[in-house]
Amino acid sequence: MYPSYTLGVDPYQTLEPKSAYPTYAVGQDPHEVYERGHGPYQPHEPGYGLYQPGHSPYDDQIPDPKSRTLAIQNAKAYLLKSSTTSGLNLYDHLANMLTKILDEQPTNAVDIIENISKDVKWAHFQKKMDTLRDEHEILPTFEAAEKRKALFLKANGEGDEELEEEIGETPLPNVMETAFYFEQAGIGLSKDESYHIFLALKKLISVQPIQTCRFWGKILGLEMNYIIAEVQYHEGEEEEETEEEAVTEEGGKWVGEVEDEEEEKEKEDEPPKSTYKPPPVIPKEENGTGANKYVYFVCNEPGKPWVKLPPVTPAQIVCARKIKKFFTGRLDAPVVSFPPFPGNEANYLRAQIARISAGTQISPIGFYQFAEEEDEEEEVEGGRDTYEENPDFQPLSVAEMVDSLSAWVHNVQSILKQGRCVWLNPLQKTEEEEENEEEEKAEEPDELPQELQQEIGPPLLTPLSEDEGIQNIPAWTAQPSTNLIPQYAVAVLQSNRWPGAYAFASGKKFDNIYFGWGHKYSPENHTPALPPPVQAEYPSGPEITETRDPTVEEELAFKAAREEALATAEEEEDEEGAEEDEEEDD
Repeated sequence: MYPSYTLGVDPYQTLEPKSAYPTYAVGQDPHEVYERGHGPYQPHEPGYGLYQPGHSPYDDQIPDPKSRTLAIQNAKAYLLKSSTTSGLNLYDHLANMLTKILDEQPTNAVDIIENISKDVKWAHFQKKMDTLRDEHEILPTFEAAEKRKALFLKANGEGDEELEEEIGETPLPNVMETAFYFEQAGIGLSKDESYHIFLALKKLISVQPIQTCRFWGKILGLEMNYIIAEVQYHEGEEEEETEEEAVTEEGGKWVGEVEDEEEEKEKEDEPPKSTYKPPPVIPKEENGTGANKYVYFVCNEPGKPWVKLPPVTPAQIVCARKIKKFFTGRLDAPVVSFPPFPGNEANYLRAQIARISAGTQISPIGFYQFAEEEDEEEEVEGGRDTYEENPDFQPLSVAEMVDSLSAWVHNVQSILKQGRCVWLNPLQKTEEEEENEEEEKAEEPDELPQELQQEIGPPLLTPLSEDEGIQNIPAWTAQPSTNLIPQYAVAVLQSNRWPGAYAFASGKKFDNIYFGWGHKYSPENHTPALPPPVQAEYPSGPEITETRDPTVEEELAFKAAREEALATAEEEEDEEGAEEDEEEDD
């Protein structure tokens, strides 16, 4: 039932102001009023006029002002009671909420009252110890910006060098262009990181005498990552460093030999010498050739200093094939493995880079060719190791490069099982070593050395179609960057043997890159090599057999014999002394 109002009168105007305390008819239960759910009383209803001032029977029972003040103070004290959890009180919180609402005047404030309450509480949050000391928090973004700040600073006179570089060739690669092509296939880093690497390579070129430079890729680590640059020095720069290393090694060996000789002279009782001869150490390839053809610099982040990796040795490559370790991001970290790796993480990283480069560095067929002089001359042992760009190169279409792997070739020498790109006979001795061996053979019986069979790997510029697959998986996967617009697609190759190695080709432009953990794919779980068999026991004989302990009877008999011998010796001495005294008397 809805109340009726007079025509033309606002229904809200009929409502009279209510008293602060509800009033009811005399003798009427107040609950009945709420149960009926009435609005304002009508003139024909019994409760009409009770809400008007002066008509309430309880007007003379208004509470005492002092009691009302006390009630208000008690209520305010309750609201001012602080929370044991947050230390805030409801009175100040409501006041701050109302102040925030009146200052900001948001729309639909009642709908976001909970969010306003959270914002007010969050504004009161303070860290501990703030009143004792000022703690200046450094954001990670600010730290990263400080590290990369040096990349954006220009050195004095750098503008003139840039003008000269525009005229001539520069070793600085166009990292952003390469990143654009790889981005077509969904490969690569963010644009910011690519540009930071671009600036870091520029810093490296300005410090080192580099002839060619290339962004090799990024190897991931557990703590930090490695950004790798592949460079070649100008002629003569690397040779000086090699001579210094050789002199240091020779000097160290000479000093060690002298110390060993002095120690041997001081020893009186020398232990028996071992007849075991360790296998000959296979020397590393010279800088600029084979696995050490390029020099590699690494850094953890753009802006940090570049660190040069040492040359790789055949022993490190052979051992790296037998182990599987994650990188930590620290070059001086030890490599704990079996078989033991000869070096630290810097050497292991260099060995993995050599293995990945030998298996995944490719180029379109016909882009490189062998020099004409080499064609006329006889082939060197191990095949050719140098090539040059073909000025008459005609690129194939993207469809042709994707359909057949014969359109791609390896442009880096493969690594043999020996750990070198060019096989070396370890039994072949120099003149000095042969003279020393002749002297040793005169003392020792002749031992016929075992003949080693020469290892021959695939020659340089071998097509990818000759690569062996992994069980039922092909070694490479070729696909265009897009099938929707094939006329503007880019040919992209992905290595299945080394996950993370990619290559692209578009016209006369191509490049290789690697993003991964530095591990080779294996269809089976990695199984470490088993330790060698336990050494056999030395054959027992009388010369090494321990004598048995004597029995009690044998000990007693030995003591008795010893006492008799001593008594006999004393008697003989006494007789000799008596004879000497008689001779002196005579």
